Amino acid sequence: MSPKETAAAAKKTAATKKNATKKAPAAKKPAAKKTPAKSTTKRATGTSAAGKTLVIVESPSKAATLSGILGKDYVVRASIGHIRDLPRSRMAIDIEHDFKPEYILVKGKATLKNELAALAKSASNVLLASDPDREGEAIAWHLADVLELDTSEKCRVRFYEITAGAVRSAIQTPDFIDLNKVDAQQARRVLDRLVGYTLSPLLWKKIRYGLSAGRVQSVALNLICEREREIQRFVPDPYWVVTVKASAPDGRVYELKADRMDGKSLMKGSLPLLIDTEEKADAILAEVRNNPLRVSEFRLKESLRTAPAPFRTSTLQQEASRRLSMAPRRTMRVAQELYEGLNLPGRGHVGMITYMRTDSLRLSDEALTACRDYLAKNFSSDYLPGKPNHYAAPGRAQDAHEAIRPTDVTLTPDSVKDILTPEQFRLYDLIWRRFVACQMTPAVTARATVRAEAGRAGLHQDGESLVFDGWSALWPLDLKGEQIAPANEGEGLTPSSMEKEQRFTRPPARYSEATLIKTLEENGVGRPSTYATIAGTLDVRGYVEKNEEKRFCPTSLGMTVDEFLMKYFNRKDLSSIVDAGFTAQMEKELDEVEEAQRRWLDVVREFWGEFSHTVEEAQGAERVPLPEPELIGENCPDCGKPLVKKRGRFGEFIACSGYPDCRYTRAILATVGVKCPKCGETHGGEVVRRKSKKGRTFYSCSRYPDCDYISWNQPTGERCPECGGELFRRGRTRFCAQCGYKAQDEASDD
Repeated sequence: MSPKETAAAAKKTAATKKNATKKAPAAKKPAAKKTPAKSTTKRATGTSAAGKTLVIVESPSKAATLSGILGKDYVVRASIGHIRDLPRSRMAIDIEHDFKPEYILVKGKATLKNELAALAKSASNVLLASDPDREGEAIAWHLADVLELDTSEKCRVRFYEITAGAVRSAIQTPDFIDLNKVDAQQARRVLDRLVGYTLSPLLWKKIRYGLSAGRVQSVALNLICEREREIQRFVPDPYWVVTVKASAPDGRVYELKADRMDGKSLMKGSLPLLIDTEEKADAILAEVRNNPLRVSEFRLKESLRTAPAPFRTSTLQQEASRRLSMAPRRTMRVAQELYEGLNLPGRGHVGMITYMRTDSLRLSDEALTACRDYLAKNFSSDYLPGKPNHYAAPGRAQDAHEAIRPTDVTLTPDSVKDILTPEQFRLYDLIWRRFVACQMTPAVTARATVRAEAGRAGLHQDGESLVFDGWSALWPLDLKGEQIAPANEGEGLTPSSMEKEQRFTRPPARYSEATLIKTLEENGVGRPSTYATIAGTLDVRGYVEKNEEKRFCPTSLGMTVDEFLMKYFNRKDLSSIVDAGFTAQMEKELDEVEEAQRRWLDVVREFWGEFSHTVEEAQGAERVPLPEPELIGENCPDCGKPLVKKRGRFGEFIACSGYPDCRYTRAILATVGVKCPKCGETHGGEVVRRKSKKGRTFYSCSRYPDCDYISWNQPTGERCPECGGELFRRGRTRFCAQCGYKAQDEASDD
């Protein structure tokens, strides 16, 4: 039975019970003794709300914030998430009777349910204030059903920001529970339960006990595994980079790279891939050496760089990962703390940001006005556009929420730094800067190009400089190349050095948490509420692990599971759960349920018909053997049996093949292909990658403790061309810690 049908059936009974409750006031109880106030992180107790309005929220911290705002006429309690859910021990979906879900009270919440029921019975009014999204709407509906509230009455309030004004406004204008949203959430829950509780036993039978598969999880795993297959198939192509440093008569210096020969381009994408032999590189150098080098063109073009949009959930997670090294799940936890509010001196509990699960880029008129007022007072008129900047979210964004922004733009990060934790401050600073920057004028950049000729060879240098900072006064602007001094057409340049360097094309990069979220969003897979948990689920299942660059590598188990799912569930029908396009279509259909364009039962029936047939076919598959543990060519020092590589919660390690009789293990020392700078030449030590007790990667000598070389940065084995110091690597950047020299490896277009 759908939430709408349940509500209709219960309407008359609920109304009767409510009227009966009003006619029979509760008997007076002896006054309770005063007790010290308990921590706001714990659920408050009490069984009477006589004459007051009961407000039920999800979290205790939000309850504490609202209590401070609403005052003595309100009793605020927390449901602590869902009060009712599907049981974990079985599917609990009655397929034969319209996929009816079997909801039960969440384990350990019987006391809470009884307390809320007693409070609801004595209260003059009950308002359900769970989070303003599909999940929150479902929580409100479950609470209404458990507490026997009449859903035909306005018992729902939604807080998009937790400030005194927003909270009081919402309390004064309650709404109905949105049963379309509840239907959409129930459809998602039923679909995920059907997939998970059908596929997981299949994987147990065909691969290994304890495995799992999910609707969105399977797509994410497939993306990671397909990228790994691309990397494995990749064959690097050699190419040469020819660089000429040259100066003009007045001392201007240019660093030119060869890009043409005989008037024909040597470039493929951004790389000189057509300089594919050393002979071609030598021929270019010979032309420069034997002919005068002259400027053939200098081009300077100014362009506007518009302000970035405010944050939505996915972009907040991506930027927090990229700029703050914050995992998505951690980002959402800290954002929840900021949303629920903090105690500010002189202002009480204040929610710092608007609701953080949103795919909208809309900003309220009040927020825009406040931001423009702040800019007018703190920046010159050059930074304030003539009218507010507006942004449109891609795809089927839900516009009920605003974008993520500070609730009060005058609460600058520095003004609240002493109140926030370091994590809260860093994330609030990111959100505040992005919001204010989105309402500033465009930045103006100048793109410069110098072209020079020497005989048959052509060279160029590109650069970019900032003409006017605009929004980049608050938000970082990534410039492409360094500033180039103007050059005069026809003037001669004197080469000071000429170099050739062989390089190789690189395979596509593995996914980071940020790029995986971006790809899922671009493909329409998942929702803002699910992005943060996807990667964690894959990691817990042992399907993926992170390398030293914090990018996802599939394990052999992950590859095996993906290959099985690809074989049986990558089809041109309604069961293609590993296909991003199919999963995106399912998301679209769930949106249509929320918009009352489709019935949730129709969506589930249509999916199950094809999916169950495919599962039946897969039941006939042969068992898939997992790869045998890799022998390392050594015997166990304790028992003499062969040692093998195994994979555990913290990655690969070496263990005895005689486990569990022999429990010998040791860590794997991953070499980085570089001799130890301290003892490599004399004793053959190699630099290896290790983990500190806190999980941080560092580099040391394989001969430790005989050699005490150690570094937080990865050595390259190269020397700095400026000072001769040791060169290190961070991502694609090579740098010298002594003099600050930096060099960027060119990215591949593959």
